[in-house]
Amino acid sequence: MDKNTILAFSLIALIVIGYFQLNKPNEVEQARIKRYNDSIALVEQTKAQAIQKVTPKDPALVKDSAKIGTTDAFGAFNVAANGTEKFYTLENEVVKLTLSNKGGRISSVQLKKYSKRDSLNKSFPLILFNEKESNLGFTIVTNNNRVLNSTNLYFEPVSSVTKDAKGNQTLILRLKTSGTAYIDFAYTLPEKDYMLSFGIKANGMNSVMPAGTNSLDMQWDSKVRQQERGRKFEDRYSSIEYKYVADDIEKLSESKDDEKKLPNKIKWIAFKDQFFSSILIADDAMSSTTLTSKMEAENSEYLKSYSAVTTVPFDPTGKTPSTFHWFFGPNQFKVLAAYDKGINGDAELKLNKLIPLGWGIFGWINQFVIIPMFNQLSKVFSNFGVIILIMTLIIKMVLFPLTYKSYMSSAKMRVLKPEIDEINARIPADKAAERQKATMELYGKVGVSPLSGCVPSLLSMPLLFAMFSFFPSAIELRQQSFLWATDLSTYDSIMKLPFSIPFGFGNHVSLFCLLMTVTNIVFTKVNMAQTTTVDQPGGAMMKWMMYLMPLMFLFMFNSYASGLSYYYFISTLISILQTYAIRGFVDEKKILAQLHAKRANNSKKPVKKSGFMDRLEKMQREQQKSVKR
Repeated sequence: MDKNTILAFSLIALIVIGYFQLNKPNEVEQARIKRYNDSIALVEQTKAQAIQKVTPKDPALVKDSAKIGTTDAFGAFNVAANGTEKFYTLENEVVKLTLSNKGGRISSVQLKKYSKRDSLNKSFPLILFNEKESNLGFTIVTNNNRVLNSTNLYFEPVSSVTKDAKGNQTLILRLKTSGTAYIDFAYTLPEKDYMLSFGIKANGMNSVMPAGTNSLDMQWDSKVRQQERGRKFEDRYSSIEYKYVADDIEKLSESKDDEKKLPNKIKWIAFKDQFFSSILIADDAMSSTTLTSKMEAENSEYLKSYSAVTTVPFDPTGKTPSTFHWFFGPNQFKVLAAYDKGINGDAELKLNKLIPLGWGIFGWINQFVIIPMFNQLSKVFSNFGVIILIMTLIIKMVLFPLTYKSYMSSAKMRVLKPEIDEINARIPADKAAERQKATMELYGKVGVSPLSGCVPSLLSMPLLFAMFSFFPSAIELRQQSFLWATDLSTYDSIMKLPFSIPFGFGNHVSLFCLLMTVTNIVFTKVNMAQTTTVDQPGGAMMKWMMYLMPLMFLFMFNSYASGLSYYYFISTLISILQTYAIRGFVDEKKILAQLHAKRANNSKKPVKKSGFMDRLEKMQREQQKSVKR
């Protein structure tokens, strides 16, 4: 491995370090939006004033005072002001939804194919949220200046849960008025699907609401539970993401409190954590949206608190219902990709963009190479440790021609070392430009390029970074055990420390990360033994940096997904074996003879300077002029 190859790996390390620093959680910034909710405050105030005005001295009338106050406060919706909260269930093979008649909202969601484990590895049902952790309400303004919120009103089921021939379950909750007007919230859950349809349909509400009403203000709040063992790692992948109607996907900060006011219409809003999401999708659009994300304390059972305030279309006459879809499910590529073409034939939703597969070429490699290969192997093998091993073998086989070319380039540089040493002995060290020129002339005569060993390493970099993005976002690895690792999607702790080590190491020791570090040190030693740069100026510093890199990776990867550390460990181990195998059947004396023969053959031909040599000589002349001045 020559100097350029070492430089390439150093650049890889710097890029990885930069990636970690950019994604490292910062201190929580105190910047929370002050949300003003008129509905509750005004209702309570109006109700109190109304009750205060009605002060009958006749004991027979006292019992009716609260009722009179309620009528005055809620107006036409007085029949929905009081009630008893009841719950209804929509359930299929993958999700269980509980709906409440208070507010007509979804009060809790359970994902039936997934579970949550505690510190003792005991399994519990995976609940995205319950009735105390999430709320959805619509502001309703009446024509007599009442400002109400659907959260405080009681709905009535039109009928019990119905099921059609296709297995679709439907529940309609009705918000009644004192007259014939009403609003229906209709929920339909298909069979074997994470996507729930949601419709708002009015009947005669134009007689209750002000003229010209064509929208409702909606507020959606939810707390995100910590579902995984590695809190900091899970926090790094949790955020509010959203898609503009005519644009791509954007998101709020994962590492600090954040707020955004969106000027354009949006298609969907996702409250996302590392492996699961709650997504509200408008069949039309949402407008005038304000999104807020707030970090929770590290000792809290929640990661973040999310809030979305937006405006949705609404037809009081009931001619055009407002339709939406809810997605409650896993951030799994094949699940989200199933909705790429839209739900009702509209523009593609791009929900699979919620999975951070990397930008540009890294994302393409994951989407079109790694994920298809992973899915195919999953159909044959059930053990994901074995799947990762086979994937690594396939990748190393595909990259072997580049590995062989890189080794041969290093071998050519190594057999030329005596001649390079002779040049260095003949030309004084203070004439570095002449030394470089003579060295490049030697390379040109024997047909060796110093960059030939660096290019294979650079070509393999996209795959390296693609895997770096793939493993932490692959929900398939969640709670999948292999050897001592109980969960390949998070760190494999073999020792709990009574203290926390800074610089990202944490309070535990990951064995796969240790094995990865050891193999990287061995691989560095193997490469340094065959490099020609150690004895050159600056070679000792380069050698020290190369041994420092694995130790830096130890701190970086100790809290990362054990599946990623396991992959890098196996990959590096195979690279060491490949190096020894190639070294066993490559004859360096034969390589030197071939280079000498090539030099003899090239000496008979007119020498044509390359553009690189021309630029090098020009730089040398300018340097010499500068020295003379």
